[in-house]
Amino acid sequence: MRRTLAFITLLLIATSAFAATAEDYFTSGMAKKAKGDLDGAITDYDKAIALIPDNASAYIIRGAAKKAKGDIDGAITDYDKAIALKPDDAAAYVLRGIAKIAKGDIDGAITDYDKAIARKPDDASAYNNRGIAKKAKGDLDGAITDYDKAITLKPDDAEAYVIRGIAKIAKGDIDGAITDYDKAIALKPDYAEAYIIRGLAKQAKGDLDGAKKDHDKTIELTPK
Repeated sequence: MRRTLAFITLLLIATSAFAATAEDYFTSGMAKKAKGDLDGAITDYDKAIALIPDNASAYIIRGAAKKAKGDIDGAITDYDKAIALKPDDAAAYVLRGIAKIAKGDIDGAITDYDKAIARKPDDASAYNNRGIAKKAKGDLDGAITDYDKAITLKPDDAEAYVIRGIAKIAKGDIDGAITDYDKAIALKPDYAEAYIIRGLAKQAKGDLDGAKKDHDKTIELTPK
């Protein structure tokens, strides 16, 4: 009995040591990624995954680094592995969808966003990203419906109003777009992109003074 307990104790100590080492590699990798050293970060994540190969989050973290490096296929492979390990993780489907968009696989991305929403129907980012994909396919009404849902779920997201405004412009609803840009700017007064797009919308309506003011504000907010 004592030998059995001793063995279990040694096993737990060994497991804890490996877990701590994996955590160390992740901490080091994240620090390197923050400094722009993506190769170093991925190398650290490789070492961590070698220690904990059944950890879905580990593949998501490495996949994000690979995507940032431009290795879209590698990122998708990591997201595939994460989903195989944890098929109910909505975030993994969203991230894989974003990577598929980068490859031009819009239909595949929409399918992933559908799966994410099925698993987590209150995920605003999934609706926003699906809306972006639908707009890319020319489905403006579907895109706006998704943006509406995202805004309902997260009404303080300034970017959501901007991308909905862009879809409204594409539909010819300039007034609706300007209203969305107004909302984005109210939420984020230093949002330079919102000012420049609102300025273009005002110019399209013939409001040249309003367009110039937004243009000037954009210059003021843009770092020199």
